[in-house]
Amino acid sequence: MSLKYKFISAAASLLVVGSAAIVTSAQDQTPVVKDGSPKAEKLQRKGFGRHGGPGKGMRGGMGGLMGIELTDAQKAQIKQIHEANRPDQASLDELKAIREARRAGTLTEDQKAKVKAFHDQQRAKAESAHQQVLAILTPEQRQQIETRKAEMKKRMEERRQLRKQRRQQAPPPAATDKPADN
Repeated sequence: MSLKYKFISAAASLLVVGSAAIVTSAQDQTPVVKDGSPKAEKLQRKGFGRHGGPGKGMRGGMGGLMGIELTDAQKAQIKQIHEANRPDQASLDELKAIREARRAGTLTEDQKAKVKAFHDQQRAKAESAHQQVLAILTPEQRQQIETRKAEMKKRMEERRQLRKQRRQQAPPPAATDKPADN
């Protein structure tokens, strides 16, 4: 091999390795939320917190109490309530087996009844936990929650209206030019 070909192959190898390193480093980056801009808030709602990685998202924090100033004692009490109302592992394993039976097409009426009973039980536990958490909060904190709910409801209604307007303004779908099958 001539020196020219050796040089070209070495340069191409370096180029490939450098490109791979750049692509790999670009994939490892996650957005870091630092300011209070609408884009930052949207990223935080999707689970990218100010620490730069996926967080708990919309479900996160203390059971939907994000943005509410809680004392350490309140946080501990709320955590204890959530742990006490968590489903047991045996029930989760049974639900997993039922889900696999459903996928396999062998779901029985008895299994359907168990799932419904489990969901009803979890719904009751969630309501009980919610009432227990509300009892821990101060009146000011409860008011903050109600204010946030009202704001969220308003935003949802605005988005619903905006979607409705867009649908009305959108041109109708183009008719197909295929001849009818006769």
